[in-house]
Amino acid sequence: MAVLASGNVQKMRTELVDGLAHYRMPLGESEVELNSRIGSHLKIEFEGQINCVHCDRKTKKSFNQGYCYPCFQRLAQCDSCIMSPEKCHYFEGTCREPEWGETHCMIDHIVYLSNTSTAKVGITRNTQIPTRWIDQGAVQALPIFRVSNRLQSGLVESLFKNHIADKTSWQAMLKNNPESLDLHAERDRLAEECADDIAHLRERFGDDAIELLNAEDVHITFPVEVYPTKVKAFNLDKLPTAEGTLLGIKGQYLMFDTGVINIRKYGGYHLTISGE
Repeated sequence: MAVLASGNVQKMRTELVDGLAHYRMPLGESEVELNSRIGSHLKIEFEGQINCVHCDRKTKKSFNQGYCYPCFQRLAQCDSCIMSPEKCHYFEGTCREPEWGETHCMIDHIVYLSNTSTAKVGITRNTQIPTRWIDQGAVQALPIFRVSNRLQSGLVESLFKNHIADKTSWQAMLKNNPESLDLHAERDRLAEECADDIAHLRERFGDDAIELLNAEDVHITFPVEVYPTKVKAFNLDKLPTAEGTLLGIKGQYLMFDTGVINIRKYGGYHLTISGE
C-alpha cells in the first residue's frame, strides 16, 4: 500500500453537497479525500507522538480530544460549560478567555432537533450548521429556536431534556440508517409542553432573545456501503494500527469491516494513512 499522508490529525472536515456528506481527513499540511476510498483497503498507524491541537507542545496524554493538560486547564473551549451550556458563566465575569467567549458564546445559537438513531435535542452556533449535524451522524435535523447566546441555548435545551433525549448513542448511530421522523410534530409537542417555561425565559431575556423558527428539516445521507452488525472500536493507545476495508463514514467515524474508529478522539495524534 502507498502512504497517502502523514502528520498530526484533526477531526475530519465535512461538506454537504446535494444532501450527501463529503469527508476529508487533515493530516499535518495534507488532506486525504475519503469518500472515493470507500470499498478499498486503508491502514491507519499511530506513530507514537501526540501534539496539542492548540499550542503544538508534545504531550504523553491527550485531554478533551487533543489538548495538552495546561491548555485543558486554561482554555475556555475546554471549560465544563462547553459540555453544559446552561452553566455558561460569561455574564459572571469569570470566563477563562472573555475574548474567546465573545466570538464563540456571545453569538446566535440554534436549538435543534436531530435524528441520529432516535430524536434528540441539541444546540450549536449558527455558524456550525450543518457541520454539527454531520459530525454527530444525524440523518435529519430541524432548527427550532434562534437564541442570542450560548447560555440561553443551554437553558432552552435543559427544558427540552426533561421530555426528550439529548445524547447520541454512537453504537446505535453506526448500526443503521434510521427511518425518517416527523420532527415538526416533535417540535410542536415540545413547544407546547415547555410553553410556560419558555415564556419565563422570554420575560427574563426579552422577546427577541428566543425566536421560534419556521424552518424545514435538513436531510443528510452518509457515504456508507454496509452498516456493521456489531460495533467494535479500535483503540490506538492499545494497538497502534487500524486497518481493513472501508465500508463507510458516518459522524466522525470511519467504519471498516474490522471495526470502527472515531477520528475526532485522536486529535493531535501523529498518524500515517496508507491505501491501495
